[in-house]
Amino acid sequence: MEKIFKAAAQTLKWLFILIMVAFTLYPVFYTLVGSLKTNAELISGSTLLPSRWMFSNYSAAFRQGNFMQYTWNSVYLSAIVTVLALITSSLTGYVLARHEFPGRKLLLGMHLAFMFVSLGAVSLYPQYRLMHSLGLTGNLLGLALVLTGGQGTNIFLTIGFIKTLPKELDEAALIDGCSFFRVYWNVILPLLRPILGVVALFTFRTAWNDYITSFVFTMSNPLLKPLTVAVVSLRYSANAAAEWNIMTAGASIALLPVLILYCFTRKQFISGLTAGSVKG
Repeated sequence: MEKIFKAAAQTLKWLFILIMVAFTLYPVFYTLVGSLKTNAELISGSTLLPSRWMFSNYSAAFRQGNFMQYTWNSVYLSAIVTVLALITSSLTGYVLARHEFPGRKLLLGMHLAFMFVSLGAVSLYPQYRLMHSLGLTGNLLGLALVLTGGQGTNIFLTIGFIKTLPKELDEAALIDGCSFFRVYWNVILPLLRPILGVVALFTFRTAWNDYITSFVFTMSNPLLKPLTVAVVSLRYSANAAAEWNIMTAGASIALLPVLILYCFTRKQFISGLTAGSVKG
């Protein structure tokens, strides 16, 4: 009987995993396959695979979408956001993990609260007004600063990793005359590479895929649009007819860089996530 229960548990576990994999991969599969169909075939949904492989959809997306400009915007924006996130999350994680000061628990509680409470579009107007008052709405820097916010998850990942590092390292550095910042820069930061790799992947993916914030901040200057915003404009052709096949081709182009990045960094991603999970 015990063997039957174990076999049933294993079957249910693998069934659940397969269902989750199917739910995760189907949108990607649908987008990639849909990008190679004709518009009529994609709208009708009559076939799973295209009857005629329309690779010309990709060239049409490039011609209509000015993809070189928008791809550069996305790369530039994602790179700035990633660098800012690495700096802020590592510094904040170090301070909260290693130092006691008044208000520390309050800050931790606020970061934890905003991991589960999302203001969403409600915060867009005050963010835009703030960046406008600073003169940062006419370039991608203001958008990068806004997207750098909300580092709760990254900070807690960094805190968990730092807590696995022996405090004797800090004490030895302080005895040798290191300042507060030098302990962080010379001792802690080099040891944070695994978890900072995870933070970089999370942040790059979020910045690359962001739509609504990027859309609002680039409305006044369409040349600043990142790729995800530009892809949506491919839905309509010059005669205002919906061209879903061209839009899915553009979406596939926007999707590929993140997939390629993950394929090359998946080992570092998994090792970084598990590195801080066990203390000691």
